[in-house]
Amino acid sequence: MSTLVEIKVPDIGDFDSVEVIEVMVAVGDTIEAEQSLITVESDKASMEIPASQGGVVKSVKVNVGDKVKEGSVILEVEAGASAQAAAAPAKAEAAAAPEPKAAAAVEAPAAPKAEAAPAAAPAPSSEKPTPTAALAPADLSGNKLAHASPSVRKFARELGVDLLKVKGSGAKHRVTHEDVRQFVKQALSAGVVSQGAAAAGSADGAALGLLPWPKVDFTKFGPIEAKPLSRIKKISGANLHRNWVMIPHVTNNDEVDITELEALRVTLNKEYEKAGVKFTMLAFLIKAVVAALKKFPEFNASLDGDTLVLKQYYHIGFAADTPNGLVVPVIRDADKKGIVELAKEMSELAKKARDGKLSPSEMQGGCFSISSLGGIGGTHFTPIINAPEVAILGASRSYQKPVWDGKQFVPRLTLPLSLSYDHRVIDGAAAARFNAYLGTLLADFRRIAL
Repeated sequence: MSTLVEIKVPDIGDFDSVEVIEVMVAVGDTIEAEQSLITVESDKASMEIPASQGGVVKSVKVNVGDKVKEGSVILEVEAGASAQAAAAPAKAEAAAAPEPKAAAAVEAPAAPKAEAAPAAAPAPSSEKPTPTAALAPADLSGNKLAHASPSVRKFARELGVDLLKVKGSGAKHRVTHEDVRQFVKQALSAGVVSQGAAAAGSADGAALGLLPWPKVDFTKFGPIEAKPLSRIKKISGANLHRNWVMIPHVTNNDEVDITELEALRVTLNKEYEKAGVKFTMLAFLIKAVVAALKKFPEFNASLDGDTLVLKQYYHIGFAADTPNGLVVPVIRDADKKGIVELAKEMSELAKKARDGKLSPSEMQGGCFSISSLGGIGGTHFTPIINAPEVAILGASRSYQKPVWDGKQFVPRLTLPLSLSYDHRVIDGAAAARFNAYLGTLLADFRRIAL
């Protein structure tokens, strides 16, 4: 016998609510457990909400633009019935409901046209049109809210822009980051921008007297392929741009002798091979960074206006490369975990990141971030600080280097480190001491126990 089951939003971290930016299923669809149902977006990232169980979709309770939180009902499914037996009644029921289906029928053909615009959001990957309607203009004006994601709203606030005055070029007139930038540029050129927006516009580079960005018809020079940015790259790109413009970055480069530490890492990998634990240099870096943060607490801080907030906890973020872009999972309470536990948790979080299964709570609360390119290459680079943190450590690929030991040159495995720091909080001497102390810990890992 079949029963109706509500599928709800699971734990989404510390957010009171997040916005629905895509609905991937329609009434009558047969879904499976763990299949993605909707995509929600916070001011830091977007994530897909999976189904807790399979069945035939009988009703969809959310639309694009709705706010949801933990416990919100996404849809109802009929569990226990075969897909073939239940699909036909579901479609008949959907056809009998005039208003929702009318909205879906009107919007489905229009979506590709809107998303084909130059600055539009990428088209949904599902071949079926989403059964959702754009927010009505009357609702938007009544609530004084424009159709935009939380990250765009935050970006607009930083630039002093009233989103109700910005014309959206995205799907269903959604306001994008580029729309906000163009609005600021046009306002500056017309001389009507407010004083606050003018100051922010200067940070955006629009009021610096620079030449406009070149507009080129690339097809004149050869064949091209237009590929929209992923949501993760759009969101992270806006955050990185803000961080680079608003934080005075300085990078301290140093090198560390990790010959003995690498030998320890290789030994541990052999010992724990059967247990399925793989030790990377990043796990040791996290442990050493925590010890350095305890010695230099100004690196474990955030600026809140004119106040420096010194944190008494040690949550370390690490950059994870995924097919859709860069994300930063956070290992909480890293000071309370050993190398084995850190290695296991890193591996689990990295896999979830690659699979697109990270929850917002697993990317929040970081005190300090590490970006490791050791598996790829490079000597030094300038990592961009992950606001509201005040520093980030970059690690490049280790290499053999001849070092004079007083009698002869001997080969030593050397790890390049690049520490970017917020010069409003940290001065150059403190950064050099932090990197030097970190180097002593990595060179002789026994010092961690002191």
